[in-house]
Amino acid sequence: MSYKITVIPGDGIGKEITDSAVEVLEKVDEKFGLGLSYTYKDAGGTAYDKFGTPLPDDTIEACKASDGVLFGAVGGDKWDNVDPALRPEKAILGLRKNLGLYANLRPVKVADALVEYSPLKPELVKGVDLVIVRELIGGIYFGDKCESEQHNGAERAWDLENYSVPEVDRIAKLAFETAKLRRGKVTSVDKANVLATSRLWRRTVAKVAESYPDVELNNLYVDNCAMQLAIRPTQFDVIVTGNLFGDILSDEAAVVGGSIGMMPSASIGTSTSLYEPIHGSAPDIAGKGIANPMGTILSAAMLLRYSLHEEAAAKAIEAAVDKALADGYRTPDLWKEGFQKANTEEITKVICERI
Repeated sequence: MSYKITVIPGDGIGKEITDSAVEVLEKVDEKFGLGLSYTYKDAGGTAYDKFGTPLPDDTIEACKASDGVLFGAVGGDKWDNVDPALRPEKAILGLRKNLGLYANLRPVKVADALVEYSPLKPELVKGVDLVIVRELIGGIYFGDKCESEQHNGAERAWDLENYSVPEVDRIAKLAFETAKLRRGKVTSVDKANVLATSRLWRRTVAKVAESYPDVELNNLYVDNCAMQLAIRPTQFDVIVTGNLFGDILSDEAAVVGGSIGMMPSASIGTSTSLYEPIHGSAPDIAGKGIANPMGTILSAAMLLRYSLHEEAAAKAIEAAVDKALADGYRTPDLWKEGFQKANTEEITKVICERI
């Protein structure tokens, strides 16, 4: 058994947090005999400085040849004035396109030890454990658009929302497969009372549901879902939705968790998938050793689960993170009086000790 992982540290705190995640992966490799190997590649501003492009061809090829990609973060003030076509953020967009990353999975699980960090009341947030499955390469972001035109004597712009049955079918199947690994409930989110694309979305999801009799399907309008995330988030298991709605709802759900530094994500492709924390490159704290690596460590757990199908190893990492928090360890972004402050290196060691 052996697996090849491409690691892309990126910019800012990217190297620190990916180093931590690899250290934790090496620990579970020792325990479970996974046979993990790593190839390191550049992307983002770091790659631009070296090669004049934010996404070198050899980075793309290494990703395509790997079993999973662990990504840090890209961007920073240093590159604010480069050609817009060569900005560091173009790296992640290029990887989505070249790897066919059609779905974004954003889990939101609030550890009991972090309930107090949520802006919601403890009784509302305790027990939150959901995943948002967002379609990533279709919908209004990728439809035809017009930046400016004259219409009846006035300037206007427009963006076209469209989805095909195969696009919806693919994302719906991923949502139902994800629910089978969890609590068996899918909530499909649309705006079918207004939008034709949402009516096609709802019909297609219902058809997919027929092949998953053990998974419960519910439908919600997007405005109601946004409200329900704020007043009763524990009702959700897997939420599946389109690109625009998923973009908005996943950011709302992240706030429920109380700390952006804890949030992992996965971008699922047809062959290779990419895993990264949802936060940015935080250049203001880069090199200080105080970055919270737990979002990246939990992203590594998702890599084990979804790309390598090593569920026991994934759960071992997640349990170790929960145990470290329960034992009172906090990175500087989470620290409060009465807890044990731990920098990047220290929290990584604490988590490894609990695997």
